[in-house]
Amino acid sequence: MIDKLKIAFLFGIFMMFFSVNTSAQLKKGQLVDGIAAVIGDEIVLESDVEEQLNYAKQQGAGETNKCEFLENLLNNKLLVVQAKKDTLIENRSAAIKEQANAKYNQLISQFPDEKTMLAAYKFRNQYEMKNAIEKIDTDQYYGQAKYQRITEKADVTPNEVTDFYNQFKTQLPQIKDEVSLSQIFMYPKLTEKHKDELIARLKKIKADIQGGESFDSQARIYSEDKGSAATGGLMKNVFKGQMVKPFEAAALNLQEGEISEPVESEFGYHIIQLVKKSGKAYDARHILLMATPTEEEIATAKTKLDSIRSLIQSEKITFKEASFKFSDDKRTKFNAGVIPGADGSNKIERESIPGSITYELAGLKKGDITTAFDDKDERDRIVVKIVKIEDDIAAHQITLETDYDRIKQLALNRRRNEMVEKYVNEKIPTTFVSIDGRYKCDFKSNWKKASISK
Repeated sequence: MIDKLKIAFLFGIFMMFFSVNTSAQLKKGQLVDGIAAVIGDEIVLESDVEEQLNYAKQQGAGETNKCEFLENLLNNKLLVVQAKKDTLIENRSAAIKEQANAKYNQLISQFPDEKTMLAAYKFRNQYEMKNAIEKIDTDQYYGQAKYQRITEKADVTPNEVTDFYNQFKTQLPQIKDEVSLSQIFMYPKLTEKHKDELIARLKKIKADIQGGESFDSQARIYSEDKGSAATGGLMKNVFKGQMVKPFEAAALNLQEGEISEPVESEFGYHIIQLVKKSGKAYDARHILLMATPTEEEIATAKTKLDSIRSLIQSEKITFKEASFKFSDDKRTKFNAGVIPGADGSNKIERESIPGSITYELAGLKKGDITTAFDDKDERDRIVVKIVKIEDDIAAHQITLETDYDRIKQLALNRRRNEMVEKYVNEKIPTTFVSIDGRYKCDFKSNWKKASISK
C-alpha cells in the first residue's frame, strides 16, 4: 500500500500513465514484442506494459504487479476509444500528424542520415516510424482529454481531506529535506563589437559559399548547432511555427537556393538557405554561430544582478518586482521568480537541486539571496542568476499542519480515480475486449469477465 501511495502521491494512477507518454521517446533498437490486449480498435503492446512497470521502479516503487500496469493501460485505451466518439473533444488528427513529422525530423538531426536513424530504431521506412510517433501522441492527447472531461468537476471538502489523512496517515510517504527557491536570471548581453564579429564571420562564410564552397561542407565545419551540423545544416520538413520567429520569417522570405543575410535569434546568428518549399512545410539549411558571451560580458551581467540584489536587500524593490522587471526566465518571472518543483508545487527536494546551485546555497538560510553566479539553462546557454531561499523545510512525516495542500491533492487524485473507475466499469460491457490468455489477473474492473480469451 505504501508504494502504491508513493506513485499516487507523485502523479495519480492515471496521470502517471500520461506522464510516461508525455516524456516517452522511441528507444534505439526497441522492438514490439507482441499484443497484450485489444480494446475496441486500440491495441496494448507487451512493451507498453514493460515500460509502465520499469517507470514505476525508477520512481521508487518496491513491489510491482504487472497486472496493475496492464489494467492502467486498459483503462487508458478505453478512454481513448470513448474520446474519439466524444463530439466535445476536438479532433486534432491533422495537428498531431504535423507534430509527428516535426518530431521525426528532430530525431533525424541526431543521426548522420535518415537510413542510419531508421536502422537504429528498427523501422523499415519513414512511414512506419512516423506512424508509431503519431500513435503515441494520439493516445496521449485523447486519453488526457477524456480523463479531464470525466474528472473536471472533481473536488474534495476540508472534511474529506481530513478523513483521507486519518485513513492513510500511517502509510503516507516521508517528505525529504526541501526548499522553496526563487530566481532572477539574465542572459549576458553581447557587446556591439562581439555582435559585429559574429556577423562578419557569417558574411565571410556566405561569400565563400557563393564563391564555390558548398553550404553542406561549410555547415559541417563552422555551424555550432549540434543537431544539424552533422547533416550539413539540413533540416527537412520544417512546419510553420516550429522554428523561432526570426528564423522562420527569414527562411520563408527566401527563394529556393537563396541564402539570407545574417539573422539574429535567441540562439545566436544564422545564415539560412531555403532548399525547398512545399505547402506548409519547407526544407532549409543553416549555419549557426552561437551568442556565447565572453568572460567580460558575463562579469558585466553579474555586476548588474548584484546591484539588483542590493536594491532588494535594502528594500527599495521586492524580489517579486525585480523578477518581473529584470528576469529573462519566461517560466518564472510572472510568478515572483518561484522555481516549480517536480510535483507542480513550489517545493523542491534538496537532493534534486543541480550541483551548481547547491554550491551557491551552501551556508545560506531562509530569506538569504546568493550573489550573482553563472550557470546554464536547459538549452545549455550561459545565464547569470541570483537565487533566494524562500523556505527551508526539514525532512518530516506528512501532517495536515505542514502539508495540507499535498494531502488535498492526494485525496483529489483518489476522487478522480474513483470517477474514472466508475466510468470505465459503465463502458466495459459495450466495448470489445480481448486480453491475451497469459495474463491471469484479478482486475479491479470487470475486464476479465468482458474479455474474449485468446
